[in-house]
Amino acid sequence: MDGELAYRAVLAVDIERSAGRGDPALLAIRAALRTVLRESFERSRIDWEACRVDDLGDGLRVTAPAGARKAALVHPLFDEVAARLRAHNRLAGALTTIRVRMALHAGDVRLGPDGEVAGRPLEVLARLLDAPAVRTELAEAPPQTVAVLVLSEHFHEETVQPGHPGIEPEAFRRVAVANKEFTTTAWIRTAPAEGPSEAAAPAVPAGAPPAGPSRMTNRATGHGVIYAVQNGVQHITTTRRT
Repeated sequence: MDGELAYRAVLAVDIERSAGRGDPALLAIRAALRTVLRESFERSRIDWEACRVDDLGDGLRVTAPAGARKAALVHPLFDEVAARLRAHNRLAGALTTIRVRMALHAGDVRLGPDGEVAGRPLEVLARLLDAPAVRTELAEAPPQTVAVLVLSEHFHEETVQPGHPGIEPEAFRRVAVANKEFTTTAWIRTAPAEGPSEAAAPAVPAGAPPAGPSRMTNRATGHGVIYAVQNGVQHITTTRRT
């Protein structure tokens, strides 16, 4: 395909074990994944409508628009995707639970007149996504783990090594990738089983009074009464001596 040669970041996402669930479940998880990605891109300040989105059957390939920050595809995008998948899975049944492999690469692609994308970077992306090492990483992770991310060496060098805010280089580990005739090294990160804001709340002791606004009154020497409410604001009411 002839077309304009342009540098683009590309993302591929594949749903683990999507086959055999039946058409209704497959349609439901595909729709849920698209929603998760759209919302995560918007939260990452990457214009979803400006992206080229291609259906991969069991997932999606997204070509980011020109000028999109590659680092944002690592953070916050990966964490946003993981958080939304965890929220989805808490309410999903066995047939609609979603776990995904995600791959990121960047390079010069051919842009066709109708927006289609082709070129070597897409081949590299597909090999990374389908690599046995990446599949095994997700398959052997605990069931609560919803996503694994693999970066090409090129993508890792440009987004992780510089130390952009929110990206922790120590969260990635280098792995050997071999897929058919394709051999390289890449970098893997596994999403945590739960995010910092999703940790369980402390247990309430049995017999404890129900939660609600509380009020405490302390008398102080002098001419007033100090009232402290639950959020820490104090109200002082003065009294006049007679």
